[in-house]
Amino acid sequence: MSTRTSTVQQHPLNSPFSAASAAEDVMAGVDLSGRTAVVTGGYSGLGLETVRALAAAGARVIVPARRPEAARKALAGIPGAPCEIVPMDLTDLGSVRAAAAHIRETAGRVDLLMAVAGVMVTPERRVGPGWEYQLTANHFGHFTLVSELHPLLRAAPGARVVVYSSGAHGITDFRWHDPHFRTGYDRWQAYGQAKTANVLFAVHLDALGRGDGVRAFALHPGSIITGLQRELTHREQVDLGWVDEQGAVIGEGFKSLSQGAATGLWAATSPLLAGRGGLYLEDCEVARVTDEAEPKGDGWVRGYAVDPASAARLWELSAAATGSGPVG
Repeated sequence: MSTRTSTVQQHPLNSPFSAASAAEDVMAGVDLSGRTAVVTGGYSGLGLETVRALAAAGARVIVPARRPEAARKALAGIPGAPCEIVPMDLTDLGSVRAAAAHIRETAGRVDLLMAVAGVMVTPERRVGPGWEYQLTANHFGHFTLVSELHPLLRAAPGARVVVYSSGAHGITDFRWHDPHFRTGYDRWQAYGQAKTANVLFAVHLDALGRGDGVRAFALHPGSIITGLQRELTHREQVDLGWVDEQGAVIGEGFKSLSQGAATGLWAATSPLLAGRGGLYLEDCEVARVTDEAEPKGDGWVRGYAVDPASAARLWELSAAATGSGPVG
């Protein structure tokens, strides 16, 4: 596999879609018959909306699920071929490897891998060998899954990996000195670090995979109220200006679930992105790089999150920690 460092070109492509575009807009006329998609978190929130759209377009959809029974209930009745559910817990790398082994046995290739699952601002929690929970669930688990499934991605013509990040990557660069918060825990800093890791992962995965036709993208889906915010109390969400006292969404610029799923689906299927990769996307467009203290408007990414040298450094750290990768 090529190890050429990617050159990130964060320039808008004049996409015909926008923040207001919905899943059905992006997927209009898209035919995924014969394609296989793996969607983590595919039984709730944005993941479920993504699965609906991919299945409607004819894709075979495999959903790794920490709660298989809940997944079966959520996915029952979705039009298209029945979704396949594989037990998997992203914070248990043995579980991730077992799920990947099952997928390798049952699928000849993976055309799309959508890393949608994630956790947000959780209380301090340790998993595995004492790893910080948010970094493990959001990054190490997906790093391992992609590494284990890379042979199936290489087997597909023009495979794409789509990693869900967040505007919260702007909270902090990766904390190289203390990624597991041994010296004091801050749940927002931990979330921001994990979301930066998601972007860096996509940047270096693309650099490694492009020679085999495997391209990777990271994205901010926009602000959407889903189960992701369950660790925040109602009062905290009111104080953040997201909802009112009755729980109704009042935050400016919040999207519907369908609008929130649109950028990921655009990343997975847009012909505008053919031959491209290692990009951070927002609102169905390539985001601009900014180092402004308080960026104005939407569609931005921090320079540290798309830095190829940092992306390679995180890859090495992740491979050493997990025993997975480099892919090849």
